[in-house]
Amino acid sequence: MRSDVTAAAAALGATFPGVTPPDAQALRDAQARQRDLTKPPGSLGRLEDVGCWVASCQGQCPPRELARVRVVVFAGDHGIARAGVSAFPPDVTAQMVRNFRRGGAAVNAIADSVGAGVRVVDVAVDGHLPGADRSVDDDAADHDADPVRAYKVRAASGRIDREDALSAEETITAIGAGRAIADEEVDAGADLLIAGDMGIGNTTPATAIVATLTGLEPVVAVGRGTGIDDAAWMRKTAAIRDAMFRARHFVGDPVALLRTIGGADLAAMAGFLAQASVRRTPVVLDGLIATAAALVAAQLAPGCPDWWLAGHRSAEPAHDAALERLHKQPLLDFGMRLGEGTGALTAVPVVRAAVATLSNMSTFADAGVSGAAD
Repeated sequence: MRSDVTAAAAALGATFPGVTPPDAQALRDAQARQRDLTKPPGSLGRLEDVGCWVASCQGQCPPRELARVRVVVFAGDHGIARAGVSAFPPDVTAQMVRNFRRGGAAVNAIADSVGAGVRVVDVAVDGHLPGADRSVDDDAADHDADPVRAYKVRAASGRIDREDALSAEETITAIGAGRAIADEEVDAGADLLIAGDMGIGNTTPATAIVATLTGLEPVVAVGRGTGIDDAAWMRKTAAIRDAMFRARHFVGDPVALLRTIGGADLAAMAGFLAQASVRRTPVVLDGLIATAAALVAAQLAPGCPDWWLAGHRSAEPAHDAALERLHKQPLLDFGMRLGEGTGALTAVPVVRAAVATLSNMSTFADAGVSGAAD
C-alpha cells in the first residue's frame, strides 16, 4: 500500500462525526402519499415501508429512481483459514479476486442483471495478484495503476484463536481505508451502496464478532460456511470459542474488537458502512460478514443503522442474532450464504419496485378513482 494512501487513511482514524438521521418530514410525506395512492392502505406490505425509507434517506417525496447502485467487495485472507475451518484452501481468495476482475463471479452476474456496478478492493489478500489491469467497472478513482490494491493493509490477518488479527495501527488504517472508499463512491454519485466480501475463512472472525457482541454461544452461532464437514465444524467452533475468550473485555471497544478478532477486511467494511451513513447514503446489508461489520460500525458511529436495510437472511445462524441486535427484518430469505454482496444485490429489484410504486402510482384524486367508503 502506498505510503501517502496509508497516511491519509490513518489520519481519518476511527472517530466518526455524529450521524444525522434520515429526513423525518420526507418520511411523513411518503407515508401520507402511500395513503393517497390507488390501493387499499397497506396492501403493498413491506414494499410501502421500503419506499418510505428510501424517500427519507433521499430527503424528498416522491423519491428519485436509484441511478447508481454500487457494490464494493472487500477481499482479505485470514490466518485462521490455515487451521482447517473452511472447505476451500486459502489460495481461493486471490483466485476469486481475479475472477471478480474478469467479471466471472456471481456478484458480477447478479450486478449486471440489476444494473449495479462492482468494485473489488484487496485489503488483505495473501497471494499474488498479477497485472495492472483495472477491476470491473472500477471508475470511482484512479489511485494507482492497479486500483484494486490501492488500499492494501497487509497480507492476511492474524490467526485470531491465538494472536491478534491486526496491529493497532493496521486497524486504524483499515477503518480509514473503508471510510475513504465510501467517500469516493458517494462523491462519484452512488445513491445506494452494498458492502460485499471475499475471503476464505472469513465466517470465523465474523461469527466470533457476532457471538461476542450478542452473547451467543459458539455451538449455536457456528454454521457450515462453505460446506464444512463435522470435523471442520468442531475445529471452527473451538477457534471461535478461543477467539471470544481473547476478546471478552472488548465488547464496548469496537476498535480493539476489530484488532483482536476481526481482520483488515472487516475493519474496512465497518469504516465503509459507518461513513456511508455519515454521508447520508443508504445501504443494503448483505449476509453474515457484512452484518458482523455493521454491528461494529454501529458502535463506531451511533445512529448509522437508520441508513441500512437488511437485504436477505443468510443461512448462517449467527446472522439472525446480528439482525436481531440491529433490529432489522430482511427482505428476502432464499437460504443464500455465498457472500460477495449477492444477497443484497438480489434484493435491489425489490427496493426499485418500492421506489417505483411510491413515485409513479396515481393518487385517487389524480386517477378519478373513489377512495374507501366512509
